[in-house]
Amino acid sequence: MLTFFEAFIAQLSIHRVGNKLQDEHYILSEAPIQINDELLSKLLMQYFLSPFEKVNEVYRFYHSSEDLQLNELHSFASAYFKGDLKFHEMSERVTKHLHEASNHPKIKAGEVYVVFFNNVQLEGEVLDAIGVFKSENKETYLKVYPEQGAFRVDYEEQAINIHKLDKGCLILNTEREEGFKVLAIDQTNRQQEAVYWKDDFLQVKVRNDNYHQTGNVLQLCKKFVTEKLDESFDMERADKIDLLNRSVGYFKEKEQFDLDEFAEEVLGNPQATELFKSYKHSFEEDFDTAIPEQFDISEQAVKQQNKNFKSVLKLDRNFHVYVHGKREYLEKGFDEDRQMNYYKLYFEKES
Repeated sequence: MLTFFEAFIAQLSIHRVGNKLQDEHYILSEAPIQINDELLSKLLMQYFLSPFEKVNEVYRFYHSSEDLQLNELHSFASAYFKGDLKFHEMSERVTKHLHEASNHPKIKAGEVYVVFFNNVQLEGEVLDAIGVFKSENKETYLKVYPEQGAFRVDYEEQAINIHKLDKGCLILNTEREEGFKVLAIDQTNRQQEAVYWKDDFLQVKVRNDNYHQTGNVLQLCKKFVTEKLDESFDMERADKIDLLNRSVGYFKEKEQFDLDEFAEEVLGNPQATELFKSYKHSFEEDFDTAIPEQFDISEQAVKQQNKNFKSVLKLDRNFHVYVHGKREYLEKGFDEDRQMNYYKLYFEKES
């Protein structure tokens, strides 16, 4: 969902936070760091942002009292975006708050990176964003380099793997009154001690608006057609493309999604309908998100998700056939003389 090909790091402060329950303190740096090396900047961008390219859920800040002002991260971000708080002071407050939330005995100490990004893109909007990242796990790397006609082997301990971000969040500067748009990941573990990142530190909940619901059902449809149907039905690739096209067509034509109506008009088969509803239930459990049976369709989400629906028949390396509709005008057969498959296409005019 997130793209960052035009993004860049405008500010970066690094601190360290320990486990409060283990009497480990936090260490604050005196000022933001300057990045003058272009390669280092690219590596940091990859480390910080590439994990979010595959994140589907968008969160919002909340507070149990329903008063957003009491959510610390929302308060810090709001003050910074409005110009009422300087960047480094904001990063210090974020680090202190993270230390207060680190009260499980198994939470690891680590570096905290607070970053201000320009020009990240989410859901069609180009936005500024605050990033908060924590590195907990270190690795040892071998280094091999030439030396006097031979090679030398060395190593570096306590290094960070730029392909393994432990914890992170992005606070997008939009919809502040609703709790911002927030992306969050925790890739270290899913045990009880990991809950603190989203529940105690960030205090976020999944956004549940029409955009989110529309995007989820379109993803559900795509996964159902491309991954699940083969288990119960023998379908040709052209039939799958037709079903994907009809799924997107439903969302383009309707103003409201209705599960029973969708099943009747698009799937048109009682067995497929039951399989789809069962798959929907599994999808909700796997992605920890509820999909209502009725909701208003978001036109913006349809446009965004439509890019991910492939309608191409790839025939060896010779032909790509784009199928946008009229499945009945596409006929598949087998030539006995050539011992090869073929497609026959019917059309009225050529352009």
